[in-house]
Amino acid sequence: MVMMGLEKLMTSLKSKIKGIKKRKQEPDYYNKIDKSESMRVEIRSRKARKLIQDTLKIADSPKTRSYV
Repeated sequence: MVMMGLEKLMTSLKSKIKGIKKRKQEPDYYNKIDKSESMRVEIRSRKARKLIQDTLKIADSPKTRSYV
């Protein structure tokens, strides 16, 4: 009796694990969402901040020569 309960438990766990693995293999385009305007502004500002940070890092580097 206990063995049958364990077998059912193992079978259900295996099927759940297989289902999780199949869901992970689905393409990402199912999970994409449409970007709102505020999200686009945030993305642009992040890119701008990163560009400014990289530019300042290069300008502050002792290896580069900055012209006045």
